[in-house]
Amino acid sequence: MENGLSMVDLSGAEWKKSSRSGESGGNCVEVAGNLPGIIAVRDSKNPTGPSLAFTPCEWETFVKGVKSGSFDLI
Repeated sequence: MENGLSMVDLSGAEWKKSSRSGESGGNCVEVAGNLPGIIAVRDSKNPTGPSLAFTPCEWETFVKGVKSGSFDLI
C-alpha cells in the first residue's frame, strides 16, 4: 500500500461495535480509533479475520462520503 499501512500492529486496538450494527447478528462492523495515526475496521463476526487500516484523513473522507450519500446504490 502506498500509505504505509499495509503491515500495522493492531494487537492494542480497542474495538467498538458500530451503533448502526444490529443486535441480531447482521451487519456488524467494529472500529478501533485508539491507535496513533490509524483507524482500523473489522467484521465483528470474524474478529480474527482480516482488518482494514486507514489514516485518519482517509477515514474522515470515507465517513463524509457515507453521510452525504455518495455510496448509495439507489
